[in-house]
Amino acid sequence: MAVQEARQGAHMSAHEGGCTCGDCPHGAREGHRRAVAAFLVKRDEYAAGQGLPAAVAHSASASRQWVSEELTQSAEVVAERGRAEGQAWLTRLWRRTTGAVWGLFVLLLLAQSLTAIGAGWTAARTAGLLAALVVALALTTASWFHRARGGALAPVIGEDNRLSTSRAVAASWVLLTAYSVLVLVGRLAAASAPGDRDRIVSGLDLARGAGLVTVLAVVCGIAVLVRRVVGMRVLGQRLQKVRADRPRAADLLTDDSGRGTFADIQYVVIVAVALVFAAVRLARRPDQLPDLPWGLAVVVLISAATYLTGKYAEGGRPVILSVVRAREAGDLDAPIRTGDDIEIRGAGFVPPGAQAADRLSRMVVRIGAVHVHVPLVPVTGGFSNPTDTLLTVPVPADVEPGRVEVQVVTTAGVETNACVIDVTD
Repeated sequence: MAVQEARQGAHMSAHEGGCTCGDCPHGAREGHRRAVAAFLVKRDEYAAGQGLPAAVAHSASASRQWVSEELTQSAEVVAERGRAEGQAWLTRLWRRTTGAVWGLFVLLLLAQSLTAIGAGWTAARTAGLLAALVVALALTTASWFHRARGGALAPVIGEDNRLSTSRAVAASWVLLTAYSVLVLVGRLAAASAPGDRDRIVSGLDLARGAGLVTVLAVVCGIAVLVRRVVGMRVLGQRLQKVRADRPRAADLLTDDSGRGTFADIQYVVIVAVALVFAAVRLARRPDQLPDLPWGLAVVVLISAATYLTGKYAEGGRPVILSVVRAREAGDLDAPIRTGDDIEIRGAGFVPPGAQAADRLSRMVVRIGAVHVHVPLVPVTGGFSNPTDTLLTVPVPADVEPGRVEVQVVTTAGVETNACVIDVTD
């Protein structure tokens, strides 16, 4: 009996949320869910003033520091579980992307078969299916080699572990163009008459596919340019980027904080409409590249320019506007002394996507030569400190009296401007 209980205990400890077995009920997803639930319960308890030890309950600053440390440790567990769940999700994703690719191939086969009833089977239908088969095999092979990074979606996942809108758009046009050329290759291989071969080859003329080629060149160039722009702005500390736990489909339409952005939404919508139009044109005229009308091509180019402009305009460096002594109701006005709380007012302290507790706990304020971690102050449903526009930190006793510089270092490693305050004895 003792041996059996020991084995059960070892099994539970090995599968307490950290296991990534495929069918394990205590896998990465369950472990992350449990850690999040435990953290939320602890945060709400501390927000209600419960669970404080008697040794620190008498001091507001001591209890705040103790609560902050406890929540930081719990948040690190949540973050660790989240990273494990995200990696396990990426590993499973390659099978889903492969299944989706072959599901689309089956749908194309069914559509070709149904539309052939009455009209008859043609060489164009065979060329379309063979082209789809080649594309599906290529995507399946790519999924296998990138199975640890999301399968076929690996090329459109950015360095911040989010789906990239510009890369997804460029990849869609590349796939459509490659499929169109493969259809023409199949038609050319099946053509027997010299006139048919000449007509199919002329379908590749630039005059017929100028709109498609122009749009393809622009969206691919924007995908490369956006990566360069974002990288340079991050290195220049003009843009704050925080890595996500895993990519989500909503990343194509939202910013890093999960809010919908006009530039991304209009780009995806207009490009989707143009892709559908080009696919229909290819189905109607399989002997030439989809002749995208210049009117529609210009609309796509305007949408792409709007998206690129939005990338240049987003973000900004965090800034301190003022630093004042924190004053409770009934307190007398007084100069700043060591041990007092100060309010740092400004903008951009919390980067987009850094609202989680493990991210907030990494924010640091430099007061003179001393680095002070911003304490977490829980309230029901979130935190009242730190916020994007206000930070409250104590002035440590190690700070020398006199004129002292205050500077904030955000979780993304971006430094604000320095603000000078006077600290008295």
